[in-house]
Amino acid sequence: MPMPKLATLIGGLLLSRGGRRVAGRHAGKLALATLAWELWRKRQDERAGVPPRKAQGQSHPRQRWSGRRR
Repeated sequence: MPMPKLATLIGGLLLSRGGRRVAGRHAGKLALATLAWELWRKRQDERAGVPPRKAQGQSHPRQRWSGRRR
C-alpha cells in the first residue's frame, strides 16, 4: 500500500533535529492540517463517486480467545 504524501512529509520532518523542533512547536497546527486534508479528500471522493475507503485493519472482527484449549 502506498504511503500518503503528507505522512511522508511529516515523517521526514521528525527525522531531522530542526524538524522535530518545528513539529513540536506547531504540533496542533500539523494535527489540524492533517485532519483538514483527510476531510477534504473524503469530500472530493464523494463528489467523484469513488467508494469510501475502508479503515486499516482486519476485514472482520476476530473472536476473542478465551484461553481454553479445545
